Amino acid sequence: MTEPALDVHLTPEYAAQALRADVRAGLTAYPKWLSLKWFYDTVGSALFEDITRLPEYYPTRAEREVLAERAQEIARTTGAYALVELGSGSSQKTRLLLSALSQHGSLREFVPQDVSVSALTESARAILADYPGLIVRGVVGDFTQHLRLLPGESPRVVAFLGGTIGNLLPDERGKFFRMVRDVLQPGEWLLLGTDLVKDPETLVRAYDDSQGVNAEFNRNALSVINREVGGDFDLEAFEYVALWNAEQEQIELGLRAKRDMRVTLTELGRTVEFREGEELRTAVSAKFREDVVRKELEDGGFELHRWWTDSEERFAVSLARAI
Repeated sequence: MTEPALDVHLTPEYAAQALRADVRAGLTAYPKWLSLKWFYDTVGSALFEDITRLPEYYPTRAEREVLAERAQEIARTTGAYALVELGSGSSQKTRLLLSALSQHGSLREFVPQDVSVSALTESARAILADYPGLIVRGVVGDFTQHLRLLPGESPRVVAFLGGTIGNLLPDERGKFFRMVRDVLQPGEWLLLGTDLVKDPETLVRAYDDSQGVNAEFNRNALSVINREVGGDFDLEAFEYVALWNAEQEQIELGLRAKRDMRVTLTELGRTVEFREGEELRTAVSAKFREDVVRKELEDGGFELHRWWTDSEERFAVSLARAI
């Protein structure tokens, strides 16, 4: 079988340097934080796939419902030659778009981007096997750093699905939309998945499941630091926390120290102290309303063309045109 082409911009050396820089910045800040991008090693990527199958975790199913219903319309509207997917992971939902664009007759190339070489290689091979004749060119990179290096023949549609946009803070979202717009030509497309504001109980249960998979996923970040930065985190010394911030309309995730402790980071030549009850922020997940998404897209140089939700109005997929 022909192997997919891979453009590697996030080399092991670059990734190691960036990880050390983020760990140094995050663990010496107050409050302390970790960057979500480093959660996705082989174990973390597998755990996240497990999360998407949890009964409490509705976003994946809700988004898939929208894409299944609207993929043909998306294909007709965009007529895209290339589908570019940011943070592609396993690319399971993307197959709905690939099939629709292939049936429409326009699709020539698929460009999945991800930070995980293993996840990207596996998913790209599967796509190449299932869509013979399609050019598959994977990009190992960070979508906050390497957008300008994404290939693909115009007209393109850039897909940023799964509600991942909610992991960015408002200023970061603004920068992201402007970067995507700078890459695209006028008339090209952005397909965006956004989780919607809803009752707090449903939101919290999605991120604090009864099986503890979300907790394991977050604690795995400490394993990454232990392995890559010579840390000696005791994973069991932290309890997982998922809270709804009603004022900011976002879920806030973190790890709370169960006791006072001192953590050594050998590769950084540092020790970091935690007080009992101190929280280490691991992620935020903003939830959206249509007017907010429209305004942020407009500020970034896009015009909202279509807004679709699942049958229970839990999750939205929007199609925006670069202007």
